[in-house]
Amino acid sequence: MFYKDWKPFYEKIINDLKLNFEKDKDAAFLLDIILSDKKIVSIKRLEKLIKNKEIIVFGAGHTLEKSILKHKKSIENKVKISADGATSALLKHNIIPDIIVTDLDGKISDILLANNKGAIVIIHAHGDNIEKIKNYAKNFEGEILGTTQIDPTNFKKLYNFGGFTDGDRAVFLANHFKAKKIFLTGFNFDENIGEYSFADKKDKTMKLKKLKWCKYFIDLLSKENNLKTI
Repeated sequence: MFYKDWKPFYEKIINDLKLNFEKDKDAAFLLDIILSDKKIVSIKRLEKLIKNKEIIVFGAGHTLEKSILKHKKSIENKVKISADGATSALLKHNIIPDIIVTDLDGKISDILLANNKGAIVIIHAHGDNIEKIKNYAKNFEGEILGTTQIDPTNFKKLYNFGGFTDGDRAVFLANHFKAKKIFLTGFNFDENIGEYSFADKKDKTMKLKKLKWCKYFIDLLSKENNLKTI
């Protein structure tokens, strides 16, 4: 997805969740500056990693760990993209994701560890994670990339592949680079928030509203792509 296609969705989300466009812009400028001296992964490398491959995207829902145990053998042969806190569950079972999509809400020490072990980390900038960007983005030493939910053309190191939450942005990423097939696991849209969402200090009402948008986008992508939930 390109920004011209994403913009109408973004405008609806802004209105629905009362988000602050100016803060989204401030976060993007900050991340762009921090990434100026980082090891930026090339778009060609991302495309080579994803295009025509079977991808599994790990959400941080309450069924995640059970699913990892059930499908561990088949997981090994797929390109693995974890959504933020799902990284911790994968590391617990000695699995290093190939890509991590994060707004830095998960367990930072685990995301840093995975990055040091070869995982590409794609950090998202939005108005609510400015302090996390200040505190943590500078600490990544492995391959990294930045994303924004606004128009990316004003930034040197940021992209917008579509999506809003870590989970659906991970699926949009796989879709953007033309994955052969996308498997979803750990995506739960009920009110039972999983431990790997690390939601104990978050506004549960807002979390559930964001999950509704995540489900909306997953459903939208499912109509046009080869998505399968396992």
